[in-house]
Amino acid sequence: MLRFAKACAFLLPVLAFALPAHAVDIEPVRGDSGVEAWLVSEDTVPIVAVEVLFHAGSHLDPEGREGLAELTTSLMTQGAGPYDSQAFAARLRDLNVALSVSAGRDTVQVQMRTLTENVDEAFGLMRLALTEPRFDEEDVARVRAQALAGLAQDEEDPNTVAYRTFFAEAFGAHPYATPTSGSPESIAAITVEDMRAYLAGSLARDNASIAVVGDISAQDLIPLLDKTFGTLPETSERADAGATEPLVPGVTLIERDNPQTVVVMGMTGLKRDDEDFIPAYVMNYVLGGGSFVSRMFKQVREERGLAYTAYTSLYPLRHGGLTMGYFASGNATAGEALSVARQQIADVAANGITEDELEIAKTYLTGSYALRFDSSRAIASQLAAIQFEDLGIDYINERNGLIEAVTLDDIKRAASRALSPDAMRIVAVGKPEGISATE
Repeated sequence: MLRFAKACAFLLPVLAFALPAHAVDIEPVRGDSGVEAWLVSEDTVPIVAVEVLFHAGSHLDPEGREGLAELTTSLMTQGAGPYDSQAFAARLRDLNVALSVSAGRDTVQVQMRTLTENVDEAFGLMRLALTEPRFDEEDVARVRAQALAGLAQDEEDPNTVAYRTFFAEAFGAHPYATPTSGSPESIAAITVEDMRAYLAGSLARDNASIAVVGDISAQDLIPLLDKTFGTLPETSERADAGATEPLVPGVTLIERDNPQTVVVMGMTGLKRDDEDFIPAYVMNYVLGGGSFVSRMFKQVREERGLAYTAYTSLYPLRHGGLTMGYFASGNATAGEALSVARQQIADVAANGITEDELEIAKTYLTGSYALRFDSSRAIASQLAAIQFEDLGIDYINERNGLIEAVTLDDIKRAASRALSPDAMRIVAVGKPEGISATE
């Protein structure tokens, strides 16, 4: 991962408002350009937060140019339009605007916050970053050098090595297999023309999910949407990456002279639009997603003291999904920890969970949902994600009902699909006892 700041985020006053999830009043707002945003208008504090998710990301990186999305987005706030990097940073600072652009496997994410009095100028700076990034030679050289330094550091980090190896082996020939930060060779090969081509083909009006939250009306937002996003291409030129293949099981051992062994494990899982995703989400809370109350944590850490932490998570992507697990254990106990972790996965896969566990999970997952809406920025993030996943504008009101409706039979069915303990891909980095590589 890149080890440098990707954002020009300055000291915006920490003012925010909190709304319970059921009180979020979402208004679809459409500009003359056809660009639509979901707006939550709230004048409690004079702040406007914006989040945009484009269906793009590193899976669109061309062969030999891995890391293109991440390098490109890192440079989009390093000078744009008439402003070089120093002048752009100064303008953001003077207007008290926080602006960042970043890339993931499936997304290009834009985040902006500003005071209401500066909203016109803030949207203007966001427009420049999206449509007129400069990519000045000096800035490209500086950010490229930082990216290369970050890659060198990553090689020394066992967690990064484990996850990078896991994704490479889990996704095989699919673009998801390549690290989002690329390689030294691919980063060195990327040109400014590559970056401009990436933006031209991947950022468009038809693949943008936009959320705006704060002290702004629909009437004031419409012209800002048109000015900011209206000049983007109407449609993107994204290539269809295709569905991922089922994960190939096996164990990869990367020997490192470390006192601990890092273990990343995974199985073929569910995408977000799968009808069993919500039951799998509840199941995962019990298995390993519920921190101190999960079976994985209790058995691996509390009962046996084999690791500081152990957890599982669902990892849904647009073209495929995984169910993943992680722990780091002393070399002498790593094999035992892996055995215990696999036992927990196998038990839930075969038998599901108990009624008490289901009720505890429902209580926590429904009760904590409102915490995702504790600031204007958090609300914008949730709304953009809901759009991105095509969950529907009423999802906020429906979500807890979906959780409450989950039954033990639903859990058992979802667990049988999301958990496959005999078909796991395991990557261990260290010198573990009791873990051996397989062919």
